Amino acid sequence: MKELIDRLAQQQNLPDGELLALIRNTDSETERYLAQTADRVRRRWYGTDVYVRGLIEFTNICKNDCYYCGIRRSNTHADRYRLTEEEILRCCRAGWELGYRTFVLQGGEDPWYTDEKICNLVKRIKGEYPECAVTLSIGEKSRESYAAYREAGADRYLLRHETANENHYRQLHPEPLSCANRKRCLRDLKELGYQVGAGFMVGAPYQKPEYILEDLRFLQELQPDMIGIGPYITHADTPFRDMPSGGLHETLRLLSILRLLFPGALIPATTALGTIHPQGRELGMKAGANVVMPNLSPAAVRKKYELYENKICTGEEAAECRFCLERRMESVGYRVVVSRGDVKKQPV
Repeated sequence: MKELIDRLAQQQNLPDGELLALIRNTDSETERYLAQTADRVRRRWYGTDVYVRGLIEFTNICKNDCYYCGIRRSNTHADRYRLTEEEILRCCRAGWELGYRTFVLQGGEDPWYTDEKICNLVKRIKGEYPECAVTLSIGEKSRESYAAYREAGADRYLLRHETANENHYRQLHPEPLSCANRKRCLRDLKELGYQVGAGFMVGAPYQKPEYILEDLRFLQELQPDMIGIGPYITHADTPFRDMPSGGLHETLRLLSILRLLFPGALIPATTALGTIHPQGRELGMKAGANVVMPNLSPAAVRKKYELYENKICTGEEAAECRFCLERRMESVGYRVVVSRGDVKKQPV
């Protein structure tokens, strides 16, 4: 396996059978070597820098009914909320004072936030903080909507493709959502000049290693700037309430594979990873990640944005505890930096 890992690091690719062997691998010594190799590549591109994004979860209202998601339309137990424009701007002001230079506006697909409202919001944030990057993560839209947000000043867009396999997509989402439309959205975003983020859940219900291989091949085709993966975590108020959650080791293994396939990508150690293990984000860094996204949302709503259960919402997850996060990153050999944290096109 070490020879496969070395070739993957050198070539940024492997044939299907060999890549599948790495995806399926559960040998601890191989996993350790994979993480060490990924970390070496990450340091060649980004040194020890860790980029931070201030996450603002501004609405948990969603018109969709995805089977795995805690804020799905049919969950009548969800405590719904919607931040006003002024509340969102207060989050940005607090984040600026704390040193954040990227704001990520994430929410369910909430029809109340029309294109006009989103464009006005982006313009106001960019007007106050022209040096900052604005990232949107608000789901599937028309090409015209994406173009309007871009014209208003949005820099990046996060849209996990979830799964590149049509049959698997159908098992995770009801009609009218489709894998084809999800991919169309991502291609439109690329063509419109966004820095684009895609990704998938690890250990999602019905997932097979062959589906993960399809995910990797789709990402190779798309060539996103950002790749977000994290373990699937079960939520009791969904049809998948009895399904097992994804695992730590599988997630770390795939983080490392992604770093070797995409050496210059921005890859977060996600909140979900920190939720399933107390040192999840530190382990993610050591496996090849280089981004963390602390929460800038008002404290009163953090627990309400519950895509999955037991999400970490306080302590080091909170953006206010930036210095706690810095110490945690320093404890494993990395350094939180204050910058927009744009993707790099070549090693340092």
